[in-house]
Amino acid sequence: MNEIVTKCPAKINLNLRILDKREDGYHNIQTEYQLIDIYDHLKFKSNKDQNITIESKETYLNDKFNTIYQSAEKLQKLMNENAGVVIEVKKNIPTGSGLGGASSNAASTLVALNKLWRLNLNKHDLIKIASSIGADVPFFVYGKNASGEGIGDKLEEIKTNSKKILVINPNIHSSTKKMFNLYDKSKNFVKNIALNKQNSFWDVFLNQNPNIEEFIFSNNLENKINLSGSGSSLFIYYEEESDIDKIIKKIPRNWRLFFCKPLQYSPICNIN
Repeated sequence: MNEIVTKCPAKINLNLRILDKREDGYHNIQTEYQLIDIYDHLKFKSNKDQNITIESKETYLNDKFNTIYQSAEKLQKLMNENAGVVIEVKKNIPTGSGLGGASSNAASTLVALNKLWRLNLNKHDLIKIASSIGADVPFFVYGKNASGEGIGDKLEEIKTNSKKILVINPNIHSSTKKMFNLYDKSKNFVKNIALNKQNSFWDVFLNQNPNIEEFIFSNNLENKINLSGSGSSLFIYYEEESDIDKIIKKIPRNWRLFFCKPLQYSPICNIN
């Protein structure tokens, strides 16, 4: 085998509670992850020139400071023989959206190259490497819907959500590092109590994005809408499209909509 093609799914955080800040700079959290059917597409082709090459229309993937390259490099250092790879990337998951695109890409890279390069690492080994790349990467390596504790790397399988999901992406890049810093400065001032029960980031997110706050409260969505990760994507559960027709008509035209179904497993579980 010298080629693997896979899909990298997005995720939403059904809920997210920030507990405290750790000495290593990370935060302890409690969350529940749900995989959804928004995908990036990756193709891995092995070669023997020791180079890690990423081919993509996304310019930010041209350097070495991305999760795909970092993941490949970490596995390459475990090799006993020369090996390289060409990775073709087609992005669909918005960046900085709280949907985990970069983490999903990293996890797919770890799992695919473990197979392609015949490293024979088990899932525990891969999750340990994944935790050094990003807090959400272990969940995507785990490959099933899960509750997450610690920095999100202590995982336990949960039941798959059964409802359809409307994901609303306002085309805003939300930096997780920045949002955690803002949270640390304002955590004692809770404004939107109902929203914050779903996600600890709600207050700081809305303070940074007053247009989104106006959209939510002017349309009386505070009891329906949810925030994924540290933003910027919002989501609403629904059963029939008629349930969300009125909401869709009020969403600004420059925002992206995804009509999603929950997944039980990640496609990378088929790489074995």
